Amino acid sequence: MEIVQVLMGALFNVVLVVVLIAAMLSAGFSTTIAMLGQVLRRFWLVLLVFVAALVIRPLVGWGVAALFGLSVPAFIALVMAASVPGAPLGVIFAMKAKADISVAATFQVLLALVAAFTFAPTANLILSAADLGQEISLPVADMVKTIVVLQVIPFVVGLLVRHFNEEAALDWNETCKKITGPGLLVIIALGLLGSWQMIIDLIGDRVILAAIVFTVVMILVGYFFSKGDKGTRKATAMILPNANAGPALAGVAIAFNNDPEILGAMIAIILMGIMITAPIGTWLGRDDGAQEDAPAEAPAEAPAA
Repeated sequence: MEIVQVLMGALFNVVLVVVLIAAMLSAGFSTTIAMLGQVLRRFWLVLLVFVAALVIRPLVGWGVAALFGLSVPAFIALVMAASVPGAPLGVIFAMKAKADISVAATFQVLLALVAAFTFAPTANLILSAADLGQEISLPVADMVKTIVVLQVIPFVVGLLVRHFNEEAALDWNETCKKITGPGLLVIIALGLLGSWQMIIDLIGDRVILAAIVFTVVMILVGYFFSKGDKGTRKATAMILPNANAGPALAGVAIAFNNDPEILGAMIAIILMGIMITAPIGTWLGRDDGAQEDAPAEAPAEAPAA
């Protein structure tokens, strides 16, 4: 039985690496330098979204975890999830909300890249200040190096390929998307198999309620702590609530050796975020006949991871 668990853990890590690289390559292939520049010129919007994602979001995660008195593993999982914005699924939710897809896609990429450097230090600051009764510290240097290799470099490569050879980028992007979708399902399946008892125990537990409250609060923050028209606000509302699953799960693997309690709580938090954001996004798009201000070169489909 122990050998099976070791093999499952090894397989989980291998698939996670492949999916992370494929997802960020896909993000690069789907993004143009002009698209990035168009959003970056909106200084106040960029500032507000970055403050919401990198400051308010982790603090909300910490506050919700403390409010519900979560166990140490669940507390760690929620703080880590709250410290890593930039979930690619946010762009899909923005499509359902008939939001500005260019804004959603650009911020998804920017937040994923910046969080590669801020994730571990932010989580460490909160876990240290929370005084959980034990020494908890994420290996910042190891995590930054790992996420840079798995996220930043593939994205830059994809972006440069898109810039110099758009046809090849779009062609290779189709291959990446065929990897990321099934790959994410495999990651979740392996995580469920390795932590199924823990996840069953979480049914009816406060971590589920905490994940729901966190998600709803961040949707509201994303909508009201933003600047621009309705399409822009809906885009930021859909981008902010969900954790970037790849780095979050990689953090559990690197810092906690796939501890089943932390991994189970993390998967539960990620899944609840998706289950809450998806219907809210559909509801936000119910009365809009078309996407507002979505430029023609916005990616047709977001990388799934």
